[in-house]
Amino acid sequence: GTKKKAACPGLGLFYTILSAFLFSVASLLLKKIEDVHSVEVSAFRCVFQMAFVLPGLIYYKTGFLGPKGKRIFLFLRGLLGSTAMVLLYYAYQVMPLADATVITFTSPVFTSLLAWIFLKEKYSLWDLLFTLFAITGVILIARPPFLFGSRVTGIEGSYTNHLKGTIAAITSTLSAASTIVILRKVGKSVHYFLSIWYYAVIGLIGCVIALFVLNEWRLPHCGRDRVFLILIGLLGLGGQIFLTKALQIEKAGPVSIMKTMDVVFAFILQVLFLNHLPTWWTVGGALCVVASSSGTAIRKWRHSVKKAKQREI
Repeated sequence: GTKKKAACPGLGLFYTILSAFLFSVASLLLKKIEDVHSVEVSAFRCVFQMAFVLPGLIYYKTGFLGPKGKRIFLFLRGLLGSTAMVLLYYAYQVMPLADATVITFTSPVFTSLLAWIFLKEKYSLWDLLFTLFAITGVILIARPPFLFGSRVTGIEGSYTNHLKGTIAAITSTLSAASTIVILRKVGKSVHYFLSIWYYAVIGLIGCVIALFVLNEWRLPHCGRDRVFLILIGLLGLGGQIFLTKALQIEKAGPVSIMKTMDVVFAFILQVLFLNHLPTWWTVGGALCVVASSSGTAIRKWRHSVKKAKQREI
């Protein structure tokens, strides 16, 4: 018989780092766009998603609606996922890149909390501790005046925009966490491509409606911004592909830990290309959030390894 070719050690973790880099560069380009609303950027991203997924749906013959009993979950997944994307893009535009990126890393902690509430999954004292760490990190980044005084330094633009961006980033994180809980509920009964299809279609419809209501639908005047829009779509798509490939060949725990490179890249790109030095408050908040998300990932990883060993016995 023929021997199977051995997988390259660490390839999944390399894919994760590459995915984190692509997502970070896409976020940087979003900050560089001057005259395009975050909802319009999201609409372009959805178009790229649809163009990528459509051939896959046809090839795997999954249909476009999915199983009857799962359609409501797919709809909610699409609605919450696209809402998370729009709010995150808005947060990137109105607050420092590193701050918004750090807040998104509270998602694993909130996912554990929501899974405990809706899926009756185990929620230990360690999970509660990680949740408190994540909330502390967000407070250090938001720096509300009633705790830190009226003179808040190191923010980008006005504090009102900073607060709006923080609220948008937190709501985006909660929406993303809810999406993961829904995907767990659906399980493997629905193809991955179909899940992305709902996300892209519902997101595009929602974005188009919102743009007409806000009267913000317009092509950017500058040729550079148009190039950036295309690159954001391509980089976001590439980031998703590499992250998916990483999860296919590597355990979720190490991937979740390595994904914290998003934060590192966000700090580096913010300093190099946006000339915005992070404050010590942001660094402290980042450490709290990264510690909580890494702790959550390590606990889940150890739990899954323990379960696998019990099955072998």
